[in-house]
Amino acid sequence: MTDHPDQRLSSYDYHLPEERIAQNPAEPRDASRLLVVRGQSHAHRIFRELDDLLQPGDLLVVNTTRVLPARLHGRKPSGSLVELLLLEERSADTWLSLVRPGKRLKPGAVVDIPDPQGGAPLRATIIDSDAPTGGRLVRFELPEGCDRLLHCLDRYGELPLPPYITDSTAPGDRYQTVYANQPGSVAAPTAGLHFTPALLERLAAKEIERAEVTLHVGIGTFRPVETENILEHRMHAEVAEISAETVARIRATKARGGRVIAVGTTSVRTLEGVAALHDGDLQPFAGPLNLFIYPGFQWQVIDGLITNFHLPRSSLMMLVSALIGRERLLALYDEAIREQYRFYSFGDAMLLLP
Repeated sequence: MTDHPDQRLSSYDYHLPEERIAQNPAEPRDASRLLVVRGQSHAHRIFRELDDLLQPGDLLVVNTTRVLPARLHGRKPSGSLVELLLLEERSADTWLSLVRPGKRLKPGAVVDIPDPQGGAPLRATIIDSDAPTGGRLVRFELPEGCDRLLHCLDRYGELPLPPYITDSTAPGDRYQTVYANQPGSVAAPTAGLHFTPALLERLAAKEIERAEVTLHVGIGTFRPVETENILEHRMHAEVAEISAETVARIRATKARGGRVIAVGTTSVRTLEGVAALHDGDLQPFAGPLNLFIYPGFQWQVIDGLITNFHLPRSSLMMLVSALIGRERLLALYDEAIREQYRFYSFGDAMLLLP
C-alpha cells in the first residue's frame, strides 16, 4: 500500500448527485458550459466562446475516431437474450467482445443476432475467453456480400451509449464528433462533441489551427481502476495513429511559441504515449498504446487540455490530476456540482490552460 494520497484510488472519489449526469447533450453542441482553468484562476464560460479564449498560433489536436454501432443484441438457441459489445477487431470475422451474461457463454456457445431488415441473422460463436479484459473472442459467420464484420455493423448493431445514459432522446449522430471519419471506437471521444462546424470555422479564421490524431476508444479508456494502489493498474492497449503531417504541425507550433491544446484525454494519451516510446520525441506512429497517466507524469507534448467531467475513481480523473493537481481538480468538481454543471459524456467541459 502506498502512503501518497495521489497514488490511492480512494483519493479520486467524489459524490455526484444523480441529476447532474447529463442524459442528453446541449443544443446546439457549443451551448454547453465551459469551466476555464488558467493558472491558479478559473471562470465560467460557454463553449462557443472558445475562439476568444485561445490565441492565434495555438494548435488544437483532435481525435478523428468514429464510434461503431458496436452493441449487438441476440439470442441463444434456448431463447435467452445476449448482449455483445465489440471491443477490438482481431480479424475480418473475429472480435474481442464483452458479453452479457458472460458466465453462461462458454467456448462453443452460439448466439444469433437478428437482421432488423428481415434478412438472415448474424451468427456468432464464442471461441475463447480473454482473461485480461474478462471478455470473449467471438467469431461471426459473415453474411453474403460482407467481407469484414466492420463493413456490415450498420445492419446489425447500434451505437453503444454509456450505461449511465439511460434516458436519452438524442439522435445517434450526437454521439459522434462533427469531424469523426475513422471508424473503430466503442465510445466517443466526448470532449470533441462540443464542436460545431461554425465554431471550427471561427477558430480557423482567428489562426487557431487544428491537427488530427486517431485513437480508437476501447476498454482501456473506460475499464475501471480496481486496485487501491493505482500504480498496480495496467491499461489495456488501444490502437492509435499519428501522421507525419500532424507531427510537423506540432513541431511548428512549438517552434513559434504556440500552445498545443489536446481535445480530450484520448488525444493526450496518443500524443504523450507516442512521445514516451521515443524518449520524449514525437514521431509518426501507428500501433497499440497503453500509457497510464497519473500525478507525477512528465509532460512532453501538450500544453493544455479540453476535457469533460469524468467518473469518480477513473483513470481519466488521474490523467487530469496529473495536469492540474488532484486536490485542485476535486475542488473544481465540487464547484461545478454547486454551479449545476452537467457531468460525463453528454455533459459540459473544462478548458485547462497553462
